[in-house]
Amino acid sequence: METQLEKAEFETLADFRYQLRKFLRFSELLTRRHGITNLQYLLLLQIKGFPGRDWAQVGELAERLQAHQHGVVSLISRCEKLGLVERRPGREDRRAVEVHLTAAGEALVARIADRHRQELKELEGVFHGVVTHLH
Repeated sequence: METQLEKAEFETLADFRYQLRKFLRFSELLTRRHGITNLQYLLLLQIKGFPGRDWAQVGELAERLQAHQHGVVSLISRCEKLGLVERRPGREDRRAVEVHLTAAGEALVARIADRHRQELKELEGVFHGVVTHLH
């Protein structure tokens, strides 16, 4: 049985989507100014932020990006051509591929992530307020 949403809940959800879209648009413009696409930045971020290590395998990146594995392979290739990532054979299984950031990739993701952190601090409370306003 579905419950009816109140007008205030629609307003909260609409504002959340608006704020989220503003943040994503900010991110798109920021990454473009740094010469990469937003998806390329997300790849770098997921490698740097992978839990417990500073590299990830293609399948893991596909899951974290919610993308098809063949698309992620193409994305990795584009970032490799830009000198931002490198592929290495797996440590335990030589058939597996580890994707690592290069020094240039490390520097770029750090610069962009720092600017994202600043923007999120300015939005502090906007996203938290959504949860508290929904019944």
